Order: sequence, then structure tokens, then C-alpha cells
Amino acid sequence: MPRHVHGFLDGTEVIVDLRTDGNVALATRKDAIRPANAKRANVRKILNAAAQHFEALANLWEKIHGNA
Repeated sequence: MPRHVHGFLDGTEVIVDLRTDGNVALATRKDAIRPANAKRANVRKILNAAAQHFEALANLWEKIHGNA
């Protein structure tokens, strides 16, 4: 909890919250971006991909973990 996914791109990992209002956001935890000095462009790409696929990601998360 909360509903979230981990996105990966070129050695960057980003934890993305899938908010109940239908938006995505960078998780508010210290390790939301790994490594801490990851390229901002990679973080943006991961957030954008999560936003584009929000419905599918949210549905999969809820299928595995239950409703948010």
C-alpha cells in the first residue's frame, strides 16, 4: 500500500503511485528513485509511461492486491 508500480529504464528504477483520482505521482518515500542520481529524463519517461497505461496497471495491481 498504497497502490503503486515499479518502473525500470536504463538502470533507473522509479516507484510510481497509482492514485485513486486516476493520476500518477512519484512515490513519497526516500527510495522512490534508484539510484538517487538517476537521469531526470528517465524518471519523466517512466512517469509518462505509467500515466499512459494507468488503467491497465491499476487493474493488474487490484487483481493481485485487492481494491485500493
